[in-house]
Amino acid sequence: MVRQAGGGVRAAAKGRAPVGEGRRGMVVAGLAVGVAGVVGLHRAIPNSPGRVGSLVESFLPWAGLVVALLFVVALVRRSGVGLVALLLPVAVWVQAFGGLLLPGSDAGTGTRELVVVQHNVSDENPDPAGTARALVAAGGDLVALEEVVVPALAVYEDVLGADYPHHVVHGTVGIWSKYPITEERLVDIRPRAFEEGWNRGLRAVVRTPYGDVAAYVAHLPSVRVGARGLASAPRDESARMLGNAVRGEEVGAVILMGDLNGTVDDRGLGPLTSQLNVAERGFAFSYPAGLPLARIDQVLARSATVGHIRTLPATGSDHLPVAARVTLDPLQGSGRFAP
Repeated sequence: MVRQAGGGVRAAAKGRAPVGEGRRGMVVAGLAVGVAGVVGLHRAIPNSPGRVGSLVESFLPWAGLVVALLFVVALVRRSGVGLVALLLPVAVWVQAFGGLLLPGSDAGTGTRELVVVQHNVSDENPDPAGTARALVAAGGDLVALEEVVVPALAVYEDVLGADYPHHVVHGTVGIWSKYPITEERLVDIRPRAFEEGWNRGLRAVVRTPYGDVAAYVAHLPSVRVGARGLASAPRDESARMLGNAVRGEEVGAVILMGDLNGTVDDRGLGPLTSQLNVAERGFAFSYPAGLPLARIDQVLARSATVGHIRTLPATGSDHLPVAARVTLDPLQGSGRFAP
């Protein structure tokens, strides 16, 4: 009887997972739920102290890499609990970013499509002529540039001029167009703490074959990551000013191109992403050029769809250029927009 009881105890013990293995499975499961929560509920992360919410949102797509690592751990540990739990963050990540992995569709006959190229060319670019030639090769209808400084400006004007006869430059931002520019002006996005003469925004009305388009080019202030977190207050202030300008725009179709120093998931760009469409296809991580971790060079649009965005080959800049296909909505009335 005693031997039978002991054998029963041993048999029951064999049917149970070791305590250490069970704990490891629960750790993986807990981390999986945590990753799913961060991706799916990132807006609930407080932005203070140190604008931690914006910092997390800047690298949100990389949560997929964390999920992949947890999957490997669960396989090595043979943790069924962990593998099942990982279905949750996989589903949340796919819902948030899976569409960006799909290929862009080809433009159909009669499609009201523009190709736009956006590039922070860097004020320290050692080869502006080569950079300009690379941008021409992309075949865009519009080319938006930031950090355009003298004497490189003359080089860009010379190389781009043959293919883009219409251009406007305000401060250090400019736009080159294949189509006529009928209106142009400076857009004030200077934070209050910045000195006079800081000009990084412009508006130009481009007369395309599909109607007028209000094209905005902007270079928002840089952000810094330090001991106190993400320093982005000037960037956020500038984004609000730019958002107000776009909100008051009377031309129906709007395309915003620029180095916004933030990703489209970053709440700091909310004044823009709340009213403009973001790219539906493509990650196009553009910065830094040597090891791209985030797309801070953006193409956003109103009354239009940004169907696909991609990076172009590296130039002499610390940013990669991006090219996006923008499909304009059908014209309504005069093409003017009632804000």
